[in-house]
Amino acid sequence: MSSEDLERRYRRLLVVYPWEHRRVYEDEMLAVLLAGARPGQRRPAAADVRNLVGAGLRARLRVGARGFTEPSWSDAATVTGLLVAAVLLALAGRALLDQFVLTPGRPPGFGSNTADLVDWLRVAGWAGVCAAVLLGWRWVAAGLAWAGVLGWGALVAPQSGDNPTYVVDTLPQFALAVVAAAALTVPAPRRRAIAVLGVRRLLALLLAPAAMVALLVTNRVTSPAFVSVDGASYQVFYDLEASSELVIWLYVAGLAVATLAMVMAVVTLTPQVRRRIVVMLLPVAALALVIDSALAGWFTSTMNMGRAIALVPAQWAMLVLVAPVTFLAGALLVRRREETLRMVALGRSADRERKN
Repeated sequence: MSSEDLERRYRRLLVVYPWEHRRVYEDEMLAVLLAGARPGQRRPAAADVRNLVGAGLRARLRVGARGFTEPSWSDAATVTGLLVAAVLLALAGRALLDQFVLTPGRPPGFGSNTADLVDWLRVAGWAGVCAAVLLGWRWVAAGLAWAGVLGWGALVAPQSGDNPTYVVDTLPQFALAVVAAAALTVPAPRRRAIAVLGVRRLLALLLAPAAMVALLVTNRVTSPAFVSVDGASYQVFYDLEASSELVIWLYVAGLAVATLAMVMAVVTLTPQVRRRIVVMLLPVAALALVIDSALAGWFTSTMNMGRAIALVPAQWAMLVLVAPVTFLAGALLVRRREETLRMVALGRSADRERKN
C-alpha cells in the first residue's frame, strides 16, 4: 500500500509539468522516482518536491513563452498596437481641441485654456506611432510609444502623493499606452497591420475614433448658451448637451455607429487573432472596472474632504497587479480553449477515419 500511496503522490506532483511533457516522459520519470525511493517510503522527499516543482514551473514558462511567438500573437499585437494608438491619438486630439474650442454652455468667465507643449507632443507622438505602423517602421512606432509611457512616468507619477486622484484617473490611459508599446515591440513582418486588416478594417480603426472626436467637439461647439438656472431648457446625457432630446439621441447614434465600426473591424478577423486582441485589451478594462468600483468610495471621500487622501499599499498593489494578472489569466484561457478545440478536431478526424 505504501508504494501505491507514494506513486499517487508523485503523480500529483508531476501535474505541475505541461501536459505535452507528461504525455512523453511521465512514466519514465515516475519509474526513476520510485526506484530511488527508500523501502517503506510513503511521501516524496523534500528535495524531490523542490526539484519537481521548480523544473515543472520552468517547463511551463518555456512552453508559455514559446506560445507567444505564434503568428497569431504577432498579428494580434500588430493590430492591437495600431488600434490603441489610434484611440490614444483621438483622446489626445480631443484634449488639445478642448483648449481652443469655446463652449457656449460654460458660465461667463470660464473660457478655454491655452494648450501647452505636452498637449502638442501627445498628439504628435501618437500620430507618429500610427504613421510608423502603417509605413512598417515597427521600431520607430515602439520607440515613440515607449516614450509616451516614460513621459507619463516623468510628468504624472510624481503627483501620486499630492494629487493621487489625478494619477488614478489617468491610469487607464497609461495602461493603454503600455499595451500599445508592448504590442508594437512584438516582432512582426513589415506592414503586417495592413495585410491582416485589409483596407476596410484599417479605415474603420483609423476613422472611427476621429469621427467620435469630431462628434464630441461639434456637440461642445453647438451646446446651448449658458443661461440662468430658472431659464435653462436643454437636455443633458452624460457629457452631451443639446437643446432637444432628439439631437442628443442623434449624437448617441453617431457615437454608437463609430464604436460598432471599430468592433466589427476586430470581430471579423480570424478567431485566433480576435481572441488575442481581446486578451490584450482586457487588462485595461479590468483596471478601469477596479477604479470605478473598488475606489469609488475613495474618490467620493477625497472630493468631500477637500484634501488628498493617500492610498494604502494594498490599494496601490491592486492597481498595479490587476492588469498583468488579467492578461496572464486571459492568455491561459485562450491557450486551454484552443488546445481543447484542437483535441476535439483530432477526435472527429479519428472518428471519420474509423467510419471510412
